Amino acid sequence: MPFSVIRHSLILKMLLSGGLVLLLCVALWIGFNVLFFKENVLRNVKSDIAMLSDTILLGLHYAMMLDSENDIKEIINNIGKQEDIESIRIYNKQGRIVFSNIKNEVNNVVDMRSPSCWTCHKFDPPPDAMTLDERSRMRQVNGNQLVGIMTPIPNEEGCIGGPCHVHSEDERLLGLLDIEVSTKAKSAMIVDFERNNLIISIMVFLATFAALFIYSYRAIFMPIRRLIRATRNMGAGSSFSEIRMNQADEIGMLADAFNKMGRTVSEKHRELVEQREEYRDLFQNVPCLVSVVDRDFRVIRHNKAYRDHFGHSRGKHCYQMNKGRLERCEVCPVDRTFLDGLPHTSEETGRSKDGHIIHWIVYTSPIRNKDGEITAAMEMMIDITRRKELEEKLAASEERYQAIFESTPNALFVLDADTLDILNCNDSASASYGYSSEELIGRSFLALFREEERDDWRDILKTRREVDQCSHMTRDGRTIYVSIRISPAEFQNQKVLVASCADVTKKLEAEQQLIQASKMTTLGEMATGVAHELNQPLAILKTISSLLSRRISRKQEMDEKMLAEIAEGVNTHVDRASKIIEHMREFGRKSDLKTMPVNMNNVLQRAFDFFSQQLNVRNIRVEWRLQEDLPLVMAESNRLEQVIINLLINARDAIEERWKQENPIGLERRITIVTTATDKDVVVKVCDTGSGIPETIRTKLFEPFFTTKDVGKGTGLGLSISYGIIQDYGGAIEAVPTNGEGACFVITLPIAPGIEESNH
Repeated sequence: MPFSVIRHSLILKMLLSGGLVLLLCVALWIGFNVLFFKENVLRNVKSDIAMLSDTILLGLHYAMMLDSENDIKEIINNIGKQEDIESIRIYNKQGRIVFSNIKNEVNNVVDMRSPSCWTCHKFDPPPDAMTLDERSRMRQVNGNQLVGIMTPIPNEEGCIGGPCHVHSEDERLLGLLDIEVSTKAKSAMIVDFERNNLIISIMVFLATFAALFIYSYRAIFMPIRRLIRATRNMGAGSSFSEIRMNQADEIGMLADAFNKMGRTVSEKHRELVEQREEYRDLFQNVPCLVSVVDRDFRVIRHNKAYRDHFGHSRGKHCYQMNKGRLERCEVCPVDRTFLDGLPHTSEETGRSKDGHIIHWIVYTSPIRNKDGEITAAMEMMIDITRRKELEEKLAASEERYQAIFESTPNALFVLDADTLDILNCNDSASASYGYSSEELIGRSFLALFREEERDDWRDILKTRREVDQCSHMTRDGRTIYVSIRISPAEFQNQKVLVASCADVTKKLEAEQQLIQASKMTTLGEMATGVAHELNQPLAILKTISSLLSRRISRKQEMDEKMLAEIAEGVNTHVDRASKIIEHMREFGRKSDLKTMPVNMNNVLQRAFDFFSQQLNVRNIRVEWRLQEDLPLVMAESNRLEQVIINLLINARDAIEERWKQENPIGLERRITIVTTATDKDVVVKVCDTGSGIPETIRTKLFEPFFTTKDVGKGTGLGLSISYGIIQDYGGAIEAVPTNGEGACFVITLPIAPGIEESNH
């Protein structure tokens, strides 16, 4: 296997290194076992030979004590017949073999350098005692390994002296016992041990290597391969799928880390794809015309809007596609961007792919490479063709509307929404007020009102959209009455109010004459009641005068207290008569149409005071239900008083008519007057227990000259005039249905803005 394959394969590296280490360990283990076994077998052989030597020495000791050479020979011959014993020899001190199981060796003298003698005689002098290993020797004979042990035969007490022994007491050794044993059987056993041990080691090695391989393959190699495959798939752009591993080790931790990384990378990749698609969609679908032009002025990329305007332009020159030119434009923002690297803008005109003339504003910006060099320029063109057309139409429209503005018969004012300063006005305004346009523009619109009314009208003009009636002052000091319609708008990029003022002076004068005629009629109807009102104070004054005359004629003195009481009574009744006459005079005079904050409770009370005698003589009770702290309304009290008196007259006549026709039982003659207020309006109700209003004529009540009274008893103008007066002040009047208990009229007037409530 090539080294490069091993170098690039983790599992081969692991198996090779692990296998080599395992093989080395097995080899060392085998060598140690065999060596240990050999040493142990050799040690056992030597131990057995030593034990056999001791056994033979015991037998020889007994035979020597008996001085029986035959017994010694018999012992040596019998023991030497054992299978593994090669030779048993007994040497005397001169090196002669005196006994041997090999007969032809007896009486032979061996060389001191022979293996059997050199073990001891290699030392000078030979040692007295030697260990078993020092007395042992090994040699090969015809491929057969022999182990020999020399055992000294000591001189004992039983061998010193005596009739049969000639050994002196100074002799330490009598001879040597030499035994050589063949290790053939042991060698065969060792060979079997080595073979079996080798087989077992090979099996252990293979099993261990196989287990290591399987574990490494399944626990390391396969997960790593899965991780590599998943990483390559993720790198190739495939969708990320998590790797499930039931491992709690480092590989499992690596898989978890990979999954976490994969999820993060997948999410980031998804976000990048979404951003790429988003930017692609933005580039393609942006309503502007976007193109990328290289340094040769060729269009290398464009969006859908550009293609819709100019067609497929990629690879063509921009000046050719945008303007149909054969040469580059003399003044080109793209060229300027290439020269200075800065954004530029300009307004251009060209033709679309259909041949229509189009206008656009172009913005250019440089596109640089990673080295900062300008390689292309981006053009963003905003189609202003429609705007150009609208500008032309707007110019024509401005001319047309300016003509309408100037030719409108009503006076038109353009007012600042905050300050109410006049920003513009038409010719009709100059004609109506006597000022030139230059004099009006810049002045406050409030300057056209009476000085004492300006603060009252400031908030009304800002909050109302209609003012039915107000008075203005012209340049020559003349008072005119106008109806104002106000519309919010925008003029020269600021919020304004457009006020249209219609001169209603002549209309109001005619209406005022009609109202005055109605007042005179009302005064004529109330003459009897007024006369009765004046008769009371006059009768009392007559009585006081008679009393004084009688006292004077009789020359009777009067104390000061009585005179003071008489004087106070005279003043009181004179004031009462003067008040009645003044009220009649005020009611009878023509109104000046001046509007001011008015409390409806006061208006009702004044009208009732003027009309109360008419009701008293007819036994008609008035029930009052007035709301305290009633908000104020903007009106003229004299005109509102005329409306209330008209309603009281109608209520009086309806009650008289009903009691004349049917004289109802359990029902009293009653007029109920109620005032309430809502968030925006003041409401006045005048209800009676008269004959009521049929449903069929309710909608005709306020028409001019319509009346339900007999001929000669009504003009049909009272309710019509009342309707017009209430309408002038932005209110409403209507007759509402009742439950069979007469008629009920409801007046609604808007609350005056910015004025505190009345305490009366």
